[in-house]
Amino acid sequence: MIEPKNTSRKRGFYVKMRLLHNNNRKSCFCFKYFKWVLWFSLSFYFFAMFLFNHKPNNTNNTSYSSPIISKTTVPQYSKASRALIEHPWREHHHSVDSLNGLKIYVYELPTRYNTDWLTNERCSNHLFASEVAIHKALINSDVRTFDPFEADFFFVPVYVSCNFSAVNGFPAIGHARSLISSAIQLISSEFPFWNRSSGSDHVFVASHDFGSCFHTLEDVAMADGIPENLRNSIILQTFGVKYDHPCQRAEHVVIPPYVSPESVRKTLATADVNGKRDIFAFFRGKMEIHPKNVSGRYYSKKVRTVILQKYGNDRRFYLKRHRFSGYQSEILRSTFCLCPLGWAPWSPRLVESVVLGCVPVIIADGIDLPFSSAVPWSEISVTVAEKDVGKLGSILENVVATNLSSIQKKLWDPRITRALLFHDRTIEGDATWHVLHALTKKMSRSHRRLRLSDE
Repeated sequence: MIEPKNTSRKRGFYVKMRLLHNNNRKSCFCFKYFKWVLWFSLSFYFFAMFLFNHKPNNTNNTSYSSPIISKTTVPQYSKASRALIEHPWREHHHSVDSLNGLKIYVYELPTRYNTDWLTNERCSNHLFASEVAIHKALINSDVRTFDPFEADFFFVPVYVSCNFSAVNGFPAIGHARSLISSAIQLISSEFPFWNRSSGSDHVFVASHDFGSCFHTLEDVAMADGIPENLRNSIILQTFGVKYDHPCQRAEHVVIPPYVSPESVRKTLATADVNGKRDIFAFFRGKMEIHPKNVSGRYYSKKVRTVILQKYGNDRRFYLKRHRFSGYQSEILRSTFCLCPLGWAPWSPRLVESVVLGCVPVIIADGIDLPFSSAVPWSEISVTVAEKDVGKLGSILENVVATNLSSIQKKLWDPRITRALLFHDRTIEGDATWHVLHALTKKMSRSHRRLRLSDE
């Protein structure tokens, strides 16, 4: 069977549109340029629609119709901040050039010092888990070097906050000093780098209550002080105060407590971005009516007790004494989130409130907050002195009447959110990046840099 001529070209699939008769030359001219006109028209249409549908949100017009509990609709979380949480790698990859050529050697210790603890899932997700997150990020970071002779700093990955008590479920750090001492003994006997600098270019994480003092009660921590074998090293610790304290008498960097980016993503995924903040002031956590510890002291220096006594029946305040897994959804509904001290001055609520768009109310005298060069804490939070906690209601009402809109606008800056969250890989501007940036300011402790400058 012989095929007709017009079926011989069968490569690909095409549709021929015969708009006008071929004998009409003017029509042929129109046909020749028709597809270009059509392409231009469609492109212009879709571009115009994109501009029309992507108008910026106006977050300045926050007002309160009631001094008790407002139901005014305000953006809970800016689109830019939400995108940052949901897609952290999209535009903010780690840049070595911005870190002055920093190089870090990560010791590969036996697993009993670190990854063996990960059999308990809480180890990598609880409020002290920055020790795990920083380790993971450094392993995957461009600043990591496998040649210790070219390293500026040496990271010692010892997890000391993953030993959870079988009695109360809280992290038990009674083993911390011996575990760190064992790790130092190991690296100093197998490598020359600790001894040549007396550990001054070595970095540890102490992410629990009183940091490098390794105890949960302040008086004991202060009495014990920093272990002698760590006093020359650099400590990354959540504990920080602006006055002299035995637990920060070592070179240190104040870091944020760990809040899981995944938990924040899940909270935002189920939330209405333009929902209502119908809770005026929120707190959920431990609040004692009577002192319960053996020393007779009140938890949080009685601050939380006063809050409960003064505002427990105040309709403006949403106070709950027990935690539950979905409490971040309550933060999204709140205008102010109370962040009183516990045993130590810092709290994971500092991070949770900021990244979920709730104004943190910091009640912890003398606290030194993390990454103050990147996070303008005085502009995005409210600070209340411990002695003034009984005036909390009037203080917050005054903020509503004066500068709440300004605080919220600055709070929704995605760069602030980025700076307070740790990820498994370093993103430029995230919490691990700011740790690295802080280390670049301590290059005078780098044995390699000192040697090169002498040469």
